[in-house]
Amino acid sequence: MSSNPKSRFSHLPLSTSGPIECAVTGTVLLNTPYFNRGSAHSLEERREFNLTGLVPTSVQTLEQQVERAYQQYCSRADDLAKNTFLSSLKEQNLVLYFRLLQDHLKEMFSVIYTPTEGDAIQNFSRLFRRPEGCFLNIDDIDGVSYDLAQWGNPEDIDYIVVTDGEEILGIGDQGVGGILISVAKLVVTTLCAGIHPNRTLPVVLDCGTDNENLLNDDLYLGLPRKRVRGEKYDQLVDAFVQSARKLFPRAYIHFEDFGLANARRILDQYRPEIPCFNDDVQGTGCVTLAAIMAGLHVGKQNLRDARIVIFGAGTAGVGIADQVRDAIATEKGISKEEASKQIWLIDKPGLLTTETQVDHGQRVYAKDASEWDGRPRSLVSVIHHVHPHVLIGTSTVPKAFTQEVVTEMAQHVSRPVILPLSNPTRLHEAHPGDILRWTHGRALVATGSPFDPVVGPWGPDGEDVTVEIAECNNSVVFPGIGLGAVLCRASRVTDAMLVAAVRGVAALSPALLADDDTAPLLPGVEHVRAVSVRVAREVIRAAVAEHVATVPDIPVQDADAELLDAWIREQMWDPVYRPLRKIEPRGASRAAKAELKVVGSLVERGGWGEDEGEGGGEGEGGGDEGGVGV
Repeated sequence: MSSNPKSRFSHLPLSTSGPIECAVTGTVLLNTPYFNRGSAHSLEERREFNLTGLVPTSVQTLEQQVERAYQQYCSRADDLAKNTFLSSLKEQNLVLYFRLLQDHLKEMFSVIYTPTEGDAIQNFSRLFRRPEGCFLNIDDIDGVSYDLAQWGNPEDIDYIVVTDGEEILGIGDQGVGGILISVAKLVVTTLCAGIHPNRTLPVVLDCGTDNENLLNDDLYLGLPRKRVRGEKYDQLVDAFVQSARKLFPRAYIHFEDFGLANARRILDQYRPEIPCFNDDVQGTGCVTLAAIMAGLHVGKQNLRDARIVIFGAGTAGVGIADQVRDAIATEKGISKEEASKQIWLIDKPGLLTTETQVDHGQRVYAKDASEWDGRPRSLVSVIHHVHPHVLIGTSTVPKAFTQEVVTEMAQHVSRPVILPLSNPTRLHEAHPGDILRWTHGRALVATGSPFDPVVGPWGPDGEDVTVEIAECNNSVVFPGIGLGAVLCRASRVTDAMLVAAVRGVAALSPALLADDDTAPLLPGVEHVRAVSVRVAREVIRAAVAEHVATVPDIPVQDADAELLDAWIREQMWDPVYRPLRKIEPRGASRAAKAELKVVGSLVERGGWGEDEGEGGGEGEGGGDEGGVGV
């Protein structure tokens, strides 16, 4: 075997070894985010690509640029201003943007994602300067295919994130501002799993909004009407899916932040046909299941016998239930219906029973009402009667896990697994410090947002110990699932692929690896690139075994996985400056000609001019926020 297994795969289309072909020069090059390196262009590149006189004289390193950009970042007054600065930097220099994030990941993750991205989405129409992504309009369903076709040829797009903006990050209906969650999710896939950033597409389906604040805002940029539902809505979704599959047949479609009535329904409709994924339904379920498996293992319990109570039966709660049910069914060799008997869902009416009005996703978990005649159906009552091993909160009801609820859990299980997952932090069902105090340090806790470690007198002799709190962050699982599906060009995303992803994450639990119950149940985002490689490995192996992988010659037979991991890493984009190799424009690829994600050159629409829209309008060039030429 070669001393560098990656070198065996430098021939792959997504290989990240060697120079990058470039057929543009001068200002065009500097205005192309995936070519531009500003002051870091070497003297040779400056001469060869006609950059002399366009950048300052001093040749700087990427490390120097990162330091300058970090100082600029720190000078911003608040997190929202920092978010805006980073967005502007991304429009100028992709390598610098992602390297800055990578070097300061723990500090900046909450700025580029939840909770700060939620603030940016709420202020989308106020902060807007230039568009990013594809905006599809429910009043122009016939134009969906045309609008998508603008974004490239069939081989140009690997990963699409699409939202309808109805249920964003726990802040509800944000209408057209939802485009920013599609953008943010794609940033996370690149940062955490090396998805090539110039081969992605964020999409929003603008169906109107039921948010009265937006409807009453004269500056709102979306359709100023109540949200369209029913048949016309379904026609828009189908037009998008069918057009995306026809135009970009190798692309993986990630559904994000659709409303409760649509998220699972849409996923169930298209999942048997195309490689698609819903992070709210499946991603949350996968990362939560990984935490459950790690927690049960630490507590010397097993999943096959576990009883689970979920407080909050919306999209996330039912998605978690489904992942847990499927894993139990697989492990015990029983039907999904039988496995669902080990899961209890509680929502606003209390325990869901056959007398409760439930939707399609909830129905399988509804308990026989006759078995609960005369019994209260509150959370604490269900815990008292069921004796669950695991309690999960997805309710967005602050402080719902009271001391009574938590101590009732601890009365029946030696190491209860308690997961208050609602976001943002102010909506958490309980603070992890309270949970640990109420259970005398016995609870195994993971949360939906980051929390500081908790110190308490729970050592063997009553000494203080520090308990690290794991964050059930979808970002440790969904990027790796997407990476695996993209690299093997999976025709579908199967249950077995998701279970494999969960086991990949759980195997890297710090609590298990260190045999230390004070360590976090899940790996943190600072380790997520390594986690994504492991997840992608397991997903690809499952895809091959399920005969849904379409790429030939994937090295899955390697017993120690070294070759497969090298095959994966070779195709993961890294924020480094690779040498530029000048080529002639004639016969060059669209990437070399700086045409990827540049709209307007592929198709024309009868009667429409090339300059239609706002592409060169407000804030052209990113204003003063990005430190141009950093």
